[in-house]
Amino acid sequence: MDYYSWHLYLMCAMYIFAGVMHFVKPKAYVRIMPSIFKNKKRWVLLSGAAEILLGVTLLYEPFKDYAIYGIIAMLIVFLWVHFYMLSSKKAGLGIPKWILILRIPLQGILIWWAFFYLQF
Repeated sequence: MDYYSWHLYLMCAMYIFAGVMHFVKPKAYVRIMPSIFKNKKRWVLLSGAAEILLGVTLLYEPFKDYAIYGIIAMLIVFLWVHFYMLSSKKAGLGIPKWILILRIPLQGILIWWAFFYLQF
């Protein structure tokens, strides 16, 4: 673990924080879930737990690559939520449309950032 750079620790902290926020403010996350999901709060809590687990798992070398693949998969799935947020003002939580649009390429940057740590 000594060779990990500060930005890997930043990534860990970011996903752990994001996951915790699913438990702190679940209503906000429920509002951005596409309507196809039933029992949205359960999905919000499950995705929050997944983010926390993946963020913590990044710190353990034997499981780091699995965590990275999980993060990449999660970010790809979360793209659906970002596009859904563009569907209406209510789904977008009143966030300006230009910010919602910028979040889509940000997902690509986050995927690249995770991919950067894979060891082949």
